[in-house]
Amino acid sequence: MAEKIVIKAEKRDGKGGKNVNRRLRAEGKIPVVVYGGGSQSLAAVAELKDLAAILRTDTGVNTVFSLDIAGEGINDVIFQDRQIDAVKGRLLHADLRRFARGEKIEMTVPIHLLGEPDAAKAEGAVLTQALREIKVLCEPANTPDSIDVDVSELTAEHAIHVSDLKVGPGIEIHEAPETVVASIVVVKE
Repeated sequence: MAEKIVIKAEKRDGKGGKNVNRRLRAEGKIPVVVYGGGSQSLAAVAELKDLAAILRTDTGVNTVFSLDIAGEGINDVIFQDRQIDAVKGRLLHADLRRFARGEKIEMTVPIHLLGEPDAAKAEGAVLTQALREIKVLCEPANTPDSIDVDVSELTAEHAIHVSDLKVGPGIEIHEAPETVVASIVVVKE
């Protein structure tokens, strides 16, 4: 597992509004609200470049990181929601979820298909991926970057279903077991 990312933040009072937030954004800072973890919500402000760097990582919004709020201590958090400027594509606001040790939360994990099935090499046969991401329940620190599925043995008669996916211990899949993940479709003219 990669080293823990620590973001520095400052506590802000609940008073403010559009003008205060606009000034913060002009300074390269983003208002954030931290929820959960068995304590009251907390308003803070963090650097845009730090939060944007987390969103650009491979794990993106599923990245668990530490938020070091001056005077409040360090909390392990994850993105719960975020507001993006529709025109500029910049982060405007973030809601972060603080969690207690051992707490499991629902996360979305991408599904990657590995290999190339021999059946897809036949005339008119195409490998289709019906499900590209899946919801799992796990501790945020144990969230897989992706679920890899080997499709090299896939045939036109069989499909890969959610029930066929292999995940690590402590991870529960929250999707119907009969849902198709990938299949070979034969196109006839």
